[in-house]
Amino acid sequence: MPTMGELVRARAGDARTGLRFENSAWTWAEVVDAAAQRAAFFRANAPTNAPFHVGVLLDNIPEFWFSLCGAALAGATIVGINPTRRGSELARDIAHTDCAFVLTEAIHLGTISSTTPLHVIDGPQWSETLAPFAGAPVPAIDASPDDTFMLIFTSGTTGAPKAVRMGHGRLAAYGGKLAEMFGLGPDDVCYSVMPLFHSNAAVAGFANVLASGATGVLRRRFSATRFLPDVRRYGVTFFNYVGKPLSYVLATPEAPDDAENTLRIAFGNEAAVLDIDRFAQRFGCIVADGYGSTEGGLNMGRTAETPKGSLGLPVAPIRAVILDLETGIECARAVFDASGRLLNAEAAIGEIVNPDGGGGFEGYYNNPEANAERMRDGVYWTGDLGYRDSAGFFYFAGRSGDWLRVDGENFAATPVELVLARHPDVVLAAVYAVPSAAVGDEVMVALHLRSESAFDPGAFAAFLGAQSDFSPKWMPLFVRVTGGLPSTATQKVLKRVLRQEHWECDDPVWWRPGRAPEFQPLTPEDVRTLRAQFVDREREHLLGH
Repeated sequence: MPTMGELVRARAGDARTGLRFENSAWTWAEVVDAAAQRAAFFRANAPTNAPFHVGVLLDNIPEFWFSLCGAALAGATIVGINPTRRGSELARDIAHTDCAFVLTEAIHLGTISSTTPLHVIDGPQWSETLAPFAGAPVPAIDASPDDTFMLIFTSGTTGAPKAVRMGHGRLAAYGGKLAEMFGLGPDDVCYSVMPLFHSNAAVAGFANVLASGATGVLRRRFSATRFLPDVRRYGVTFFNYVGKPLSYVLATPEAPDDAENTLRIAFGNEAAVLDIDRFAQRFGCIVADGYGSTEGGLNMGRTAETPKGSLGLPVAPIRAVILDLETGIECARAVFDASGRLLNAEAAIGEIVNPDGGGGFEGYYNNPEANAERMRDGVYWTGDLGYRDSAGFFYFAGRSGDWLRVDGENFAATPVELVLARHPDVVLAAVYAVPSAAVGDEVMVALHLRSESAFDPGAFAAFLGAQSDFSPKWMPLFVRVTGGLPSTATQKVLKRVLRQEHWECDDPVWWRPGRAPEFQPLTPEDVRTLRAQFVDREREHLLGH
C-alpha cells in the first residue's frame, strides 16, 4: 500500500504543470521542491516530546498544497483547521489536536486567541524563515501506511467538531482509486474549491491529483458565479464538491451555451437529488454523487440499476443495514405507493450502520468518548438516518438529529426537503424541528429563494397541497425566508443554529396560527404571545433565550 510520501516523491522532476492558482502556475517538480523545503523546516522545528502535528489555518492557496506535500515527506501530521471557527472554539481545536505550531494568513490573525506559535505565510518573515531550507533534498523518510497523515475535523453540524485520523495508506488509496475510477491522468485539470482542511478536498481535490499527475487548480473559496468562467479559463475536466455547491451554481443565470465547456465529471456527495440531473444536463457532464463520511466507516455508490433518489449500495466488501435507534433491531424494508411516497416511515427509517465493524475508520484523536459512541458492540454507527427498499438499495433520511415528532408521529426531515426542492423558486430548503408549546415538535422550514423571487404564501401552500407524496403532517407551521442559510465551510446547513433561533430571528417568518390553512406574517406581538404560551406550560426553557 503506497503512502502519501511515495505519491509526492513520484512527482519529483515532473516538468508538467502540477498546480495553478489565479495567474500563477507551478510544475510538479517545483511543487515537490517547495514541499522538500517545507519538510526540512518542519523537521527542524519538530517537538521532541510531543506529537509532530502541524496546524494549517489557511484558505485554498498554494501554501496549503506545499504544506501537505511537505508533511508527507517529513513524516509530520497536518491538522486542518477550519477558518470559520473563532475565538475560544478555534483555540480549543488547536489545543485539542496538540499542534506544535500553526501556519496561517494575516486575514485570520484576528480570529485566533491561541498561545500556540504562529507562522504567518503572507508576511516577509515567512520568506526569511524558509530561506535557510532552500534547495533541501527530497527526504527519503518512509512513513507507515498506518501512520496518521492528517487530522480532519468533522463539520460540526450537530456539535463540537471531532478530529478524524486519516492515515497515509487510506488517503493514498482513496486518491488512487478515485483517479482509476474516472480515468484521471496528466491531461486532466481538477478544480478544487472545497476547503482543503476537509476530507472531500483532501481526497478528491488533492490526493487524486497527486496520484494521477493531473493539474490541480485552486480557488481561495467557492464562488457560484465564477464556476463556469473558471472551468473555461483553466480547461477544467474534474470538479469535486460536498454539500450544496451544485444548487448555488444552478441558481446563477442560465445561458444557452452553458454546456460548451471542458468539464467531464462533477464528483461529490450530498447534492440535492433533483440537482444531479439538472447540473449534468445544463453543463454537459457526468455527476457522480456518492455517500461517505470523513470517518470512512461506510461508503456507498450508485450503479446503473440504482433507483432515482437512492444512495445506491455499499462499496464491497462493506455491508450496511438499517437499525432501529432504540432497539438495535433491523428495520422493516421500505414500502412505497405508486407515486413513490414512503408509506411506512416510522417502521423503515433507522440509523445506517456497518454491522461488520469500522471499515476504514481509524478513530478520533484524543476523544475516547466519541470513539466509543461511533463503535458500539462491534458495529459502526454512522449517525445518519436512512431506509432500505426491497431490492436492497439505501436512501438517506437526514442526520440522527433530524427526527421530528408531530402529534405522536415520527418522520425524518430529508423526505420533506426533497419535496420542497421541486419548487421552482427554491434554491435550498432546510426542514427542522422546533418545540411545540404543548408537546413534541412543530415543523419549521427555512427557504433560500432565488434572488428574483419573493415568497408567495398562497402559492406556496397550493404547491405543497398539489404534491401527491406530501403528508399533511409535514406541513410547516413556520416558514423562514432568508437570503442564505447558515452553513459550515463545506456548505452543509447548520440546522442546530436554525433550531436555536427558531422563529425569533432577524429574517421574515410566516406562520399558520392555530395550524390554519393560510400562512400570514409572524408579527412581534405573535412572538410575544407564543413565548407566553411556553411560559404558561413551563416549557420556556425549550426556547433557549
